[in-house]
Formats: sequence, structure tokens, C-alpha cells
Amino acid sequence: MAFAQPPASREIRRIQTRERLMGAAVAEFKRSGVAAAEIAAIVSAAGVAHGTFFFHFPTKEHVLLELERREERRIANQIARFISAAIDLESVLRESINLVTGLERRLGPVLFNDFLALHFSQRRPRVDEDESHPLIDEVAAVIERSRASHTVDQSVNSVNSAIFFLLGLYALLIATDQWPTQASMIEDFLQQTLRGVGYCPTE
Repeated sequence: MAFAQPPASREIRRIQTRERLMGAAVAEFKRSGVAAAEIAAIVSAAGVAHGTFFFHFPTKEHVLLELERREERRIANQIARFISAAIDLESVLRESINLVTGLERRLGPVLFNDFLALHFSQRRPRVDEDESHPLIDEVAAVIERSRASHTVDQSVNSVNSAIFFLLGLYALLIATDQWPTQASMIEDFLQQTLRGVGYCPTE
């Protein structure tokens, strides 16, 4: 006599299947890029039926969006620990740049570019307007703290400035991929960002 699995067991199996698909998809994206990645190769590596992929992820871009969320949370947690040391705005923005660019080592150059490009892609899945963006929140918090301490212009909108900074960074990294001058351009971008918010560190 067959017994139905308890709800908790089914949920554990669902999560395990989703994680296998995530791992297999990320590996395939690293090799081929998102556009060229084959669903057949992903499900074969995950050991699941073809339709199982679409049960968990309607498109390949949904996998990339989930990866983005996870990496954003990871970086945001690192920034939060960095901020807790009462570091100045320039140091926090510089650390944010280091953490984002460090993703290329984690993801590989092909997937890293796809990861960045998702922010500007027309194929980006629609998300809930109320969805949290922890990295934006952390950067906005340190800008707001700087505004409160009068080290940035009082008219600055902290959230908007955080969004401008991060989207500008992603766009710059895409546009200057493989450029020998990329490092100096990123430094210039940082200084322009600081000037844009009227940053004036205390002595």
C-alpha cells in the first residue's frame, strides 16, 4: 500500500530539485552564456524531466534573476558588516565596487556579463514593485547617514543616488569589458559619484 508523502517532505524535495536545477543552470550558463544555454543540458545534469525546469523557472532569465537576488543578498550582507565599522562614504562605495567586480571571479566572465546585462534587458522578468533590493538599501543607508552628518549635500535623495550609483557601475562594467582603461574609468566614476552628491568628508 502506497502512502502519500507528508507536506514537509514534498516541500523538501521541491527545494532540493530547485537547487539542483539552479546549480546545473549556472554551470551551463558559465560554459555557454544564457542565450546559448540548452534546457536539455540543464535538466540532464540535474537529473530531472524536461518539464520540471519550467515548473520551477518559466524562462532561463528567471534562473538568472534568482541568481541575482542571491548574489545581491550576499553582497549586501558583506556591505552591512563593512558599514558597521562606521566607515566613510567613499570607503563604502569603493568596497561596493570591489564586491561587484569580484563577482566575475565567482561567476566567470561569460555569466558575469549576462548577470550585469539582465538589469537592462527587455527580457528581464517582471517583479513585484515591493520586492526588496538589499544592496540598494545598504548603499542608500550609508548615503543617508552621510547626509545626516552633513558630509553630503542636504538635497540628495539617498535611494535615488544608490540606484544611480549601482546601475551606473553595472553599465560601465558592461561597456568597458576587456578595456585596458577600465580600472581608471571605474575610479573616475567613483570620484564623479562622490562629487555628484557633494561629498565633503570631515577632517
